[in-house]
Amino acid sequence: MKPAIIVEKLGKRYSRTSTQRPRTFMEAALQGFRNMKPEAEFWALQDVSFSIAPGQMLGVLGHNGAGKSTLLQVVSGIVRPDRGSVQVAGRMGALLDIGAGFHPDLTGRENVLISAVVGGLTSREAKAKFDSIVAFSELEAFIDNPLRTYSTGMQMRLGFAVAIHTVPDVLLVDEFLSVGDLAFQSKCLDRIMQLKNNGCAIVLISHNADQVRTLCDQALWLQQGKTKAYGDPEMIATRYIGNMDLKAQGQALHNYSQEIRIEDVYAIRDDGPARSIDSGASVRFVIRYQAEQIFQNAIFSLNLSDEDGQVVFNTSTGGQKYNIPIWEGIGEIALVIDRLDLSGKQYYISVGVHSPDWSKIYDYQWQRYPFAIHWTPNKDSILNPPRRWEIMAKGDRWIPLTTEAIQLSE
Repeated sequence: MKPAIIVEKLGKRYSRTSTQRPRTFMEAALQGFRNMKPEAEFWALQDVSFSIAPGQMLGVLGHNGAGKSTLLQVVSGIVRPDRGSVQVAGRMGALLDIGAGFHPDLTGRENVLISAVVGGLTSREAKAKFDSIVAFSELEAFIDNPLRTYSTGMQMRLGFAVAIHTVPDVLLVDEFLSVGDLAFQSKCLDRIMQLKNNGCAIVLISHNADQVRTLCDQALWLQQGKTKAYGDPEMIATRYIGNMDLKAQGQALHNYSQEIRIEDVYAIRDDGPARSIDSGASVRFVIRYQAEQIFQNAIFSLNLSDEDGQVVFNTSTGGQKYNIPIWEGIGEIALVIDRLDLSGKQYYISVGVHSPDWSKIYDYQWQRYPFAIHWTPNKDSILNPPRRWEIMAKGDRWIPLTTEAIQLSE
C-alpha cells in the first residue's frame, strides 16, 4: 500500500533577531539602520523522517519548543522546508489553529459555509452537511449570532466540527482534545477514530503520552527539532514519560541510589491486570521492585494524580510504621483499595521507595503509570462515594428515601 505521507530528512531553519532590533522605520533611521540583520540562525527541525500508511495514526511527542507544531506546518504546506521533502497523497485536513479562518463579524452560519468550502468541499456539499456540522458542535441556538459573541470554546467547537466534516484523506491534528468539555472531547475522539478506520492517515500532536500509547500505530519523539525516537508507541511513550518524570522531579537519575529499583506498577482486578476500572470498584495496585541487597526495612509511597498533576490520593507504608523486609532480587508489594470512589477520567500512579527514616530515596517515578476510571455519576464531581438520601420522619427518626411514596402518617 502506498504511504499517505512520506517525510524525508526534513529541515526547517529560522532566524533569531536581536532584542534591540528597531520596530519602526523611524527607529531604524535614528539608529543608523543598526541591528537590522539576524543575530543567528537555528534549526526548528533537523533531519526528521517518517512515513504513514492510510488508516494509520502517528503520535508526535515532545516538550514545548521541540518542533512539533513546526512539523505540522511544514507537512500541511503552510511553511516551506529548507531541507528534505514532504509528499502527501489525497485531500488534506488540518486542525492546527481551530477556527483561525473565522471572521468575527460574520455569523456562525456564514463562517461554517465559508470554512467548509475553504476546507475542500463544494458549495453544494457544504450546504448538505451544514445541519450535521451544527449538530456536532451543539451550537444550534447560537448559529445565527455574530462570531464575536462566541466564547473561545464555542469557536473551537465550531471549527472542529467543520474540519472533521471535510472528509480528508490526511488529517493533521494539534492537541484536538483541548476542545470543549469531557463529553465533547470524547465525541471528538470517536470521530477521529472513525476517520482513521475509514482509511484517513492522521498525525496527532499530544502532550498525553498515554493517549499516544493507546491510539497511535507509530510514535515520533522530537527533542530540540531532532528525532529522539521513532517507532513503537508503547516503547516510546514509556521512555518519554520517564524523561518527563526526571524533569518534573528536577533530579538526574543518579541522584536516586537505585539500591531498590521500581521495575513496574500495574492495577489488578478480580479478572486480572487492567488498564482501567469502574468508579467505586475494588483494585489492587502492585509495585514490582528489584533490590541489589537485603534491607531490614523500607517505605513505599503511592499517590494518584489527574492529568493536571493534582494529587487526589496519597498514602505510604510509613504512616502505619509497617516493617517491610526486602530480600535481594525481585519482590512485589500491593496496595489494596476496597472502593476507589473517583470520578471517571484519566489518572496517573506515582510511586517511590525510601529509607525507613525518609532521608534517602532509593527510587521515585512520577506519573509514569496511567490508568483510567470509567463512569461518572455526576460530571461536576471528583468523588463517587457510597451515598443515600434520608428524610426526617415526624421529627424523631431518619428514614431512607426510595422511589416509592412515603406515607405522611409514618
